[in-house]
Amino acid sequence: MKTNFFPVTKRHLLLLLCLITFALGLSSCMHTSPAEGYESAYIGTHSPAFNLKTTYDASYSSERMKGKYTVLHIATTWCPFCNVEAPHLEKIYQDYQDKGVEVLIIDVKEDRDLVQEKLVDNFQLSFPVLLDTDGSVAASFAPQDVLPDLARDEVMLAANLLIDPDGKIRFFSLLDTKAFDAELINLKRVLDELL
Repeated sequence: MKTNFFPVTKRHLLLLLCLITFALGLSSCMHTSPAEGYESAYIGTHSPAFNLKTTYDASYSSERMKGKYTVLHIATTWCPFCNVEAPHLEKIYQDYQDKGVEVLIIDVKEDRDLVQEKLVDNFQLSFPVLLDTDGSVAASFAPQDVLPDLARDEVMLAANLLIDPDGKIRFFSLLDTKAFDAELINLKRVLDELL
């Protein structure tokens, strides 16, 4: 009898880990993120420069963020935390765009058509979704000493940042499954204080 085995890849293992962590986090059985405390070290530092393509094949440079506040979320389509936050990112964009606030998602290492279908179309996003095809931009945001067993781009999945008009980071959060802030309440509080 021939048995078809499903090939297990690193992506499948990460997805399984993310789903398990999500389930445990919802029941408050997980400990605080190992990144706790690192976020504050990045407040006031300059955001890394980047130049990426959108899902509509337009170029988007970090230079376009100058002069406005930018909410930046780093995601993949298979990350359940990212998918939970996506509608709340759209709400922030709708509520704050008249105040000069930009919202961006940087999707890590996924195909344009997949990102268009699973993020842009599925959540009816009206702000740019950028494609970090090799993960180098996500990696450039990652704290060096956090979660050393993960690739630097993987550390940043479901991370949220607020970048000020001068390019400085004013809010930085890595995924914390115990205190998962799906509605981005802490980010909005800091944004409201700065506006």
